[in-house]
Amino acid sequence: MTTSSNCEGPDCEKALENLYLFIDHEIDTASSAEIQSHIDECTSCLTEYDLERVVKSLVSRSCSEVAPDPLREKVLMRIRTVQVQITEQRA
Repeated sequence: MTTSSNCEGPDCEKALENLYLFIDHEIDTASSAEIQSHIDECTSCLTEYDLERVVKSLVSRSCSEVAPDPLREKVLMRIRTVQVQITEQRA
């Protein structure tokens, strides 16, 4: 995460430090409300929040492709082969 040059102070630092947790709804309700309140009042942090949400959305959309069945089978076969080799080495 990059921080905006206009963002400074403990409130901005705390909001930006917990931005990913806030975006992913992985933060307690009190902290979430505090960060939301700060973002509502701080243009720099709001800009950073919007940017991170857009990037997360783009990454999510680009990673939604499913590998073709032949490739999936080949990868799974290789994983099983390595697992068997590891199991045999431990025995």
